[in-house]
Amino acid sequence: MAQRIIYTDAQGNLCFVIPLEGSIEEVVANDLPAGVDYVVVDESEIPTDRTFRGAWTRSGNSVTHDLDKCKAIGHDIRRRKREEEFAPHDEVIMKQIPGSAFTSAEASRQAIRDKYAVVQTDIDNATSPEQIKAILEAAK
Repeated sequence: MAQRIIYTDAQGNLCFVIPLEGSIEEVVANDLPAGVDYVVVDESEIPTDRTFRGAWTRSGNSVTHDLDKCKAIGHDIRRRKREEEFAPHDEVIMKQIPGSAFTSAEASRQAIRDKYAVVQTDIDNATSPEQIKAILEAAK
């Protein structure tokens, strides 16, 4: 199996280096910041689902998820989905044209708000990245 070099950069991001040429030692010397703490892992140790890539952390020789960061990412996804669902109703609401479907549009927007309030609570109560992903997928 292919090997990967993983380390955490100065901003706290988990970084991966894929050695293409030379030994691991040569790649470390040439491509990693001087003095950085790193480990060499098999690529199978790296999650294949990249939904919460920004929440990956290193725990020994494993890649794990920071649950609080997963929740923050989940909330960002939730907000984008809510905005997409609001979009068809926004023009009607903004123009406030008499006799238009304003009341219907506002009722639809309230239903969307209610739906995503539940999603927000569910994300806050989630105990794993898999749970957060399932919550977001169910909100479609």
